[in-house]
Amino acid sequence: MCYHNIDMDAYKRKDHFQYFKNLAYPYVGVSVNVEITELYAVVKAQKLPFFLTFLYCVARAANQVPEFRQRISGDGIVEYDHCKTSHTVALDDGTYCYCTLNCDLPFRAYLPDAVRSQEEAKRDRSVQDQDDGNELIFISTLPWLSYTSLVQPVPMPADSNPRITWGAFFEQDSKRLLPVSVLCNHALVDGAHISQFYNALRQQIRELTGVIKLPQMEES
Repeated sequence: MCYHNIDMDAYKRKDHFQYFKNLAYPYVGVSVNVEITELYAVVKAQKLPFFLTFLYCVARAANQVPEFRQRISGDGIVEYDHCKTSHTVALDDGTYCYCTLNCDLPFRAYLPDAVRSQEEAKRDRSVQDQDDGNELIFISTLPWLSYTSLVQPVPMPADSNPRITWGAFFEQDSKRLLPVSVLCNHALVDGAHISQFYNALRQQIRELTGVIKLPQMEES
């Protein structure tokens, strides 16, 4: 867990920060259909877990956007060097627990670690994050629904962790599309930063698709 304090005197969004952080509902969010046609095909061909594979792309894309790694701390801002994810894992009784993962690994090292961490989370059945809560990006999924919009539950007072959720894929014009929603605190994140995330996600999908296609998933 490494982070540094933002110099608020030099922070160009200081006025925006002060305005939005005092709102009753300071969040901004969108839902975008992201193409996963080729990624889905190679994941199924390799018999890999799609959720964990897509989570890897999402987490690495989010970490490429500095504003997604920033958190409100009192009257200031801290920026983490890297943020882990905390995602929901379905349990056999119809409830769920939380699992924390680190995507800052090569994919072939990440995947077995992620599978092992999920099994441990299922045994622990905890809805309490074990790591520094500010460090986390919150991840969830609605695999039963392909939606056009999503309303997220948020705490009071407001937190500043990004929330990223996706639903069930659907087919359109011979493409496989996945609705992906992002919710961020507007005191830290603007629409331009959210757009950067989606651009980074598309790039991560392309890159990982190429990696998975390689023999034995060798890293490029």
